[in-house]
Amino acid sequence: MRKIVLGLLLVSLVGTAVYLYRRKKEPVQIGYAANRNLTIWSTYAAVRQPVATVDYGTRLEVLRHVDNHVKVRTANGTTGWVNASNVLAPDFWKKTKQLEAETAAMPVEAVGHTAVLTNLHVAPGRSAPLIRQLGTGVRVEMFERRPLDVPGAAAQAQGQSGSAAKPADVKKEDWWLVRAKLRDQTTLSGWVLGRFIQRDLPEVLYDYSSSANVNPIAWFELDRVPDGKGNARPQYLLVGTRGPEGQPCDFTLLRVYTWSRNLQQYETAYVNSGVCGMLPVHVKRLSASVATFSFEDRSHGAPMQEVYRLQETIVRRERLAGIDTGGRKRIHG
Repeated sequence: MRKIVLGLLLVSLVGTAVYLYRRKKEPVQIGYAANRNLTIWSTYAAVRQPVATVDYGTRLEVLRHVDNHVKVRTANGTTGWVNASNVLAPDFWKKTKQLEAETAAMPVEAVGHTAVLTNLHVAPGRSAPLIRQLGTGVRVEMFERRPLDVPGAAAQAQGQSGSAAKPADVKKEDWWLVRAKLRDQTTLSGWVLGRFIQRDLPEVLYDYSSSANVNPIAWFELDRVPDGKGNARPQYLLVGTRGPEGQPCDFTLLRVYTWSRNLQQYETAYVNSGVCGMLPVHVKRLSASVATFSFEDRSHGAPMQEVYRLQETIVRRERLAGIDTGGRKRIHG
């Protein structure tokens, strides 16, 4: 009897030691669920069962990594497996929350969708940490543009010229700060390569920009006017560029399209192809028939604040009170 008791005690001690050893070997980290209604599975194998569902941002303990899967534990002790891409590290989580706060306070300049699989980064640049990969057709709101050198472009330009490359000779690419609207109804903000985003222009602006060989950057509804048939037609400001991406100006031309009640079609009411405009563009509706839009223009050396006024279908530069600058106000500092 004594031998049996000692044997059971030994088995219990061994079991406890093995359990503590395994627990010690489990590297507990912290992560956050990257998707709404994230399913936690019993295993990472093909045949598996769901064991729990957590919401976006739920705090998880990360216990193990196996290939592209991680074992996690919830606050109530449930353990299971999820794809590693569905768990954000604490520094990523903090940065994504900061980016969400930034975009929430910024005006939307354009909207579009991902044309291909697109990497969402915490900062502009291909080497910046990756938040997640967006699928094709994900809706995005666009806020800020930043041109960066294409990796390796400086060395290539130097090799072609045989001497140190000038900044103007180095190929650049556009990066955009966006807020992606995911299919699970959550949003994530981050930086993406601009050429991977297809802008969702109103049809009329798409047709006009294509015929004028304009690369659309952003567009804005200035106001709405009666079309003579009982409907209201929006009148638009379109800003864009010509030439390659990576230009120092966010846009180099602007066009205003207004509705003609007599012709029952849109007309180009105003064109300016001599600006070095920077986003954001600020639109104000002063009345049912009057709106203004303004932006920073760097085409005259020092930054100037350009202000335009649309009254019905007539567009002109504003002459600011006390400043005779042909519609340009000096930005001090």
